[in-house]
Amino acid sequence: MGDRVCVDLCSLMRPGEGLLVGSFARGLFLVHSECLESNYISSRPFRVNAGPVHSYVAVPGGRTCYLSELKTGKEVLVVDHEGFQRTAIVGRVKIETRPLILVETKVDSSDSHTVYSIFLQNAETVALISPSDKVIPVTSLKVGDEILLRVQGGARHTGIEIQEFIVEN
Repeated sequence: MGDRVCVDLCSLMRPGEGLLVGSFARGLFLVHSECLESNYISSRPFRVNAGPVHSYVAVPGGRTCYLSELKTGKEVLVVDHEGFQRTAIVGRVKIETRPLILVETKVDSSDSHTVYSIFLQNAETVALISPSDKVIPVTSLKVGDEILLRVQGGARHTGIEIQEFIVEN
């Protein structure tokens, strides 16, 4: 259980779009908007059920902020599965206590074997996006599924990348 944040924007999102969110600013997951029809709720193409209050979200200028810092009028980056990004204004932030699930992914590269993580509400309407633009609800994720992740820089202080040694687990 944890306090999760729904971010309602002043703009509509299309299938394949969402917000970049993660437990660590160096690895942000593309969390899909609630624009798709569901058996559980009506389409809400202005909303992303983004994760708990401690999570980072991408904002303009190459910065991040905590979901708990978002408020009406703040700008966030809306990103699609091809990496196209645009700015949108936050209309409302809704925080409620909900059951959470931990999602972890490994990124293999020539110089590292890094694990990135995100907590998300454990609900059928919360989804991540695959490289082929497939929307995968967190309740359906399986080991071996590929999901989109933006890997960026190193340490951050007040949302700005800095050159400093840091260990985050």
